[in-house]
Amino acid sequence: MFPDAGPDDPTVTAMRARELGRKSVVVGDRVSLVGDTSGAPGALARIVRIAERRSVLRRTAEDDATTAEGRLERVVVANADQLVIVSALADPPPRTGFIDRCLVAAYDADIEPLLCLTKADLAGPEAVLGYYTELELPYVLIRPDSDLAALRALLAGRVSVLVGHSGVGKSTLVNRLVPEADRAVGTVSAIGRGRHTSTSAVALRLPPQPDADGDPGWIIDTPGVRSFGLAHVSAESLLHGFPDLVEATVDCPANCQHTAEEADCALDAWVAGGKADPRRLASYRRLLASRSGEGDPREPERNPGDPLAGS
Repeated sequence: MFPDAGPDDPTVTAMRARELGRKSVVVGDRVSLVGDTSGAPGALARIVRIAERRSVLRRTAEDDATTAEGRLERVVVANADQLVIVSALADPPPRTGFIDRCLVAAYDADIEPLLCLTKADLAGPEAVLGYYTELELPYVLIRPDSDLAALRALLAGRVSVLVGHSGVGKSTLVNRLVPEADRAVGTVSAIGRGRHTSTSAVALRLPPQPDADGDPGWIIDTPGVRSFGLAHVSAESLLHGFPDLVEATVDCPANCQHTAEEADCALDAWVAGGKADPRRLASYRRLLASRSGEGDPREPERNPGDPLAGS
């Protein structure tokens, strides 16, 4: 990918050189090319060097680090500055468990998160924003007829990767941001699951805006996912996806695992004292449990009466 490429620069077709061995090239990589870089029909260049990655967003197929599939780590994108977590406010309903997973992955990759709430014409954002009130998580609301100026301003000058469940309107949003992208748009089934309309990650340069100066930025659209496995994230790093809970652990005994079975874990008193949402602690402990192979991260967990408990 060429972050400094202009809108009129050619699209170059290139293949990985044999001397790179098994080193994989992923979306977002900065590479060096040799050969025909004209972009002319039939032209082919070679990728001879992959620059050091300044950030790597990863996920695993499963949370369980004790299984072969759970240990299968996948690089989603390299060199991203921002993770845009796309979640619908209705049809399908928001799943804060999934958003929590994405936040953990973003903090682990040292990239900034942005919450993008779509279908704001169908439901209000109060419940979701209330859940994250202690995090001061940046967010934007998107309606079918809304102006995207606020979102474009947050994307400008950055490489932003978009992730979200199928059916949340991610492909529709990409098509509005980059009209020539022509990303496939699906429907949401009766049970609230969308079709997987995007099948591969693709980097798209945002078009310049008439009244804006500077680099409009890049977006990387990814296939819709049902889960964001975190087996590659250590238990210690997992906690940093919950900054509203971190301070409480100062009062935990040495080697506290922060599970519900830890009688002296300070997290329970922290939540009981009203310093954090109990649903946040429940979500954190679900993720801890899933790393030990308990529970199924592919299916949403819901508590009766709590529409935001899904993961």
